[in-house]
Amino acid sequence: MKALFEVEYPIKRVDTFLSQRLDIPKNQITHLIKNSLVFINDKPCKKGGENLVLGDKVAIFDPILDLSEQKRSYIDIDISIIYEDSEVLVLNKPPFVVVHNAPSVKEPTLVDWLKSKGFSLSTLSGEQRFGIVHRLDKETSGAIVIAKTNNAHTKLSDQLQSREMGRYYLAIIDGRLGERKTIECQIGRNPNNRLKMISLDRIRQKNIPSRHSKSDFVPLLGGKNGDMELIGAKLYTGRTHQIRVHLESISRHIIGDKLYGYRGNDNIRVMLHAYLMYFIHPSTGKKMFFKAPVFDDMLEFLNQNFDKAGLDEVIAEDFILHRFNTCSPH
Repeated sequence: MKALFEVEYPIKRVDTFLSQRLDIPKNQITHLIKNSLVFINDKPCKKGGENLVLGDKVAIFDPILDLSEQKRSYIDIDISIIYEDSEVLVLNKPPFVVVHNAPSVKEPTLVDWLKSKGFSLSTLSGEQRFGIVHRLDKETSGAIVIAKTNNAHTKLSDQLQSREMGRYYLAIIDGRLGERKTIECQIGRNPNNRLKMISLDRIRQKNIPSRHSKSDFVPLLGGKNGDMELIGAKLYTGRTHQIRVHLESISRHIIGDKLYGYRGNDNIRVMLHAYLMYFIHPSTGKKMFFKAPVFDDMLEFLNQNFDKAGLDEVIAEDFILHRFNTCSPH
């Protein structure tokens, strides 16, 4: 989208002018200039310190401006920042927020929110996925890391591949897990339902494009009535719907996940939350560890269906890490 401004009062620097007119930080203007998105009198602007005179016309081409009134209202939604520095941003994504745009997505996305707040973001994933290193499903809540620079994006993506970056999830399932389980399989698009993924170990068709996937699951706490369980999940790969597919492959389902076989009548979202995240800082080399607090809807469901004293114990970070480090996989 193009925005055109005419200089109507004495001002020297183009970055100051645009920062005032757009109400966004100067570092965002600098990012736009570096990407050849700012023009002065139809000529590319080379640096933020270029001087302007009365009558100059400044044009800016930027997806951050391409927000409908509906999307601009999204600025007011409360998205908690867990950590921020010049390279990375760690957020606690609320449920029902789509991470990035796609042809089927009509509502505002997390990327729209990031743009509207004026964050400087990496550009390696293209316009629709500025800053996005990994994603979470729409109904899944929890920790997500955003790359502010291309250097951070490259290094974090490499860590996803090498497993130096990882996530631990909390999920509430129907039935019981019983014991720790490690599930590895090829995941591909379900040929009978394009909205779903499927473990190819469960079907005979062998010509479906697929990717290797691996997850660990540990039981944490049984529900009061014995019909559900709080479990932890650790991802070694990041495939679409991976946790949901792996649980369905052993006839377990996340509460609320009707797409993957949950049969309850509860009108609730998928009870899955990215609780803990770790990665190596792309600049300092320091290993960093973050916790994303559980949202009220999931916390209320847990308090209704599980013993509160037991909950306080099993959702402690040390307890979860200990369970994954000491339980033998099957």
